[in-house]
Amino acid sequence: QVQLVESGGGLVQPGGSLRLSCAASGITFRFYNMAWYRQAPGEQRELAATITSGGMTNYVDSVKGRFTVSRDNAKDTMFLQMNALKSEDTAVYYCYAEGTGLYRGDYWGQGTQVTVSS
Repeated sequence: QVQLVESGGGLVQPGGSLRLSCAASGITFRFYNMAWYRQAPGEQRELAATITSGGMTNYVDSVKGRFTVSRDNAKDTMFLQMNALKSEDTAVYYCYAEGTGLYRGDYWGQGTQVTVSS
């Protein structure tokens, strides 16, 4: 059974930092492209950051220079380091995995809440 479990969310003041983790099980992690999506209250879910199976990264413009996505294939885990947080970063952050090559299927985590407020 595939599981993606996010952790590390919480309440932080503007300008602060958080590090999210997404622990995967039930998939051959290194063959999956991974992503962080986020959904603010009343808004559609949006793509925040991606990291391919080969380690290439991409970011939505609003987080460039502040967020860093990374992965540790030995630990089947993806990370999102979030710095200089703003109130508009408040959202539920979701982990997403998409198979490549012979590895099919896409999966979602349950989400972790990030609240940026003074």
